[in-house]
Amino acid sequence: MATELNKGPMLGQRHVQSFLLFSAITVNFMTKFNAGVAVVAMTDAESTNPDFPEYDWDEMQRSYILSSFFWGYILTQFLGGWLCRRYGARITMFASTLGSAVLVALVPWCVSWGGWQAYCALRMAMGLFQGFVFPCIHAHLANWCPVNERNRLGALANMGIDCGTLVSMFASGLIAASSIGWPGIFYVSSGVGIFWCIMWWFFGADTPGESKLISEAERSYIENSISSSHKAKEGHAGTSIPVPWKAIWTSVPFWAYMITKCCQSWGFSTLQTEMPAYMNGVLLMDMKKNALYSALPYFASWVMAVVYLIIADILLTRNIMSITGIRKTINSIAFFVPAAALIGVGFLDSEQKTLAVVLMCTNVGINAGSTIGSTINTIDLSPNHAGILMGIANTASNVIPIVTPLLVGIMVKDNHDRQQWQVVFIISAVIFVVGDLIYLAFGQMVTQPWDAPDFLDKERSPNLQEEGYSKALEAKESTNVDEAKRKEIEAGLESEEPKKKALNDEL
Repeated sequence: MATELNKGPMLGQRHVQSFLLFSAITVNFMTKFNAGVAVVAMTDAESTNPDFPEYDWDEMQRSYILSSFFWGYILTQFLGGWLCRRYGARITMFASTLGSAVLVALVPWCVSWGGWQAYCALRMAMGLFQGFVFPCIHAHLANWCPVNERNRLGALANMGIDCGTLVSMFASGLIAASSIGWPGIFYVSSGVGIFWCIMWWFFGADTPGESKLISEAERSYIENSISSSHKAKEGHAGTSIPVPWKAIWTSVPFWAYMITKCCQSWGFSTLQTEMPAYMNGVLLMDMKKNALYSALPYFASWVMAVVYLIIADILLTRNIMSITGIRKTINSIAFFVPAAALIGVGFLDSEQKTLAVVLMCTNVGINAGSTIGSTINTIDLSPNHAGILMGIANTASNVIPIVTPLLVGIMVKDNHDRQQWQVVFIISAVIFVVGDLIYLAFGQMVTQPWDAPDFLDKERSPNLQEEGYSKALEAKESTNVDEAKRKEIEAGLESEEPKKKALNDEL
């Protein structure tokens, strides 16, 4: 009972921070994925508002636009992790979201004179800014999540992925068909991003110790609950803890996590970026229906994320399954079912629109379990270095969304050809299965030895002892050699004395 009282308010600042992270992901995903609908609207004005310019971009050019965001995104993941450790998540995420929000507002003006190349340049710059976001998200969660609430708060924050994609898909289609046309997609995304920056500036805090709104009971509960010793009394999390790079890069559980994340990224990005084009080309849906049906799978994902969260909480709090069992079981469901659904979607045509939408909703909805299954595994492996781990893994996994649109551009020469889309979906399904098998075999959900703040010191200590012992041996050997030489010289001098005496006698 006393433990409950020490948690502070039922809805405390840790929940506020989780909500702010949720909304951060939401607004950034709106600017990130509105291109999927915007590009269709900009190249097919008849399906939206014909009062705005239409551009004659072929499938390859559209693929360049969709993938260009990730050209910049992969370059700043490491930088995001470092900036978060150096300056904290509050400043880093503020700059990231504000920069992205300003750039997205420039798209209508720049495209009017620079064409698709200008759009690519802007999306690449947006990617550079947004590369800071997820390393900060994971580092911030590690600072604010009590150990037994990691699943809950981590999953709540990552629901912004589904919400942002849902809003981006659905709202973008409605806006494009409205009186403000496709330029409105970019203006609305920009306005929402700037509004979030204002809220984050006033309510965000890097650590419980730096929050002016947190109660003493909740602060103590969070800090005492987290097992690592790097908490916020010394400043921003992790600033005084060196990164054990060699240990991270040689960690099998970390490699399993990173490969799994890459496989998840492949399947998910295929649907995220290509769904509007698939539904427009194969299922022959107009823009309004396209927007609605493109958004439905992400609504299903949002709902299923809540379902997964409730199930995981029940299994964990009642000790029915360990955290390892929960993560691997849910991740397997989240990968294997969508793999089957992806293959099924490829065999449907415009006569089976309803079944196609049901399968896509199943695909994305069931895949929502990957958040609890593997995405927040960084906090299990290393709370101290969660931002760094996410930076590394996100760099690798976001190479994938660069490749998938380009692959679709190469393989899908005719947007209306269902058989060409089949190959795309089958490849994604196979990658899903391989990724989960690796996670089952090598994934771990326990804090790794290299998470310890003094890990490098302990690793150096035996080396220093061995080095000292080696130097002592060398010094001893050197002394022995010098002593032997001295004795040889003395012996030589003694043997020379009789010769010198005889010579003197002769003289």
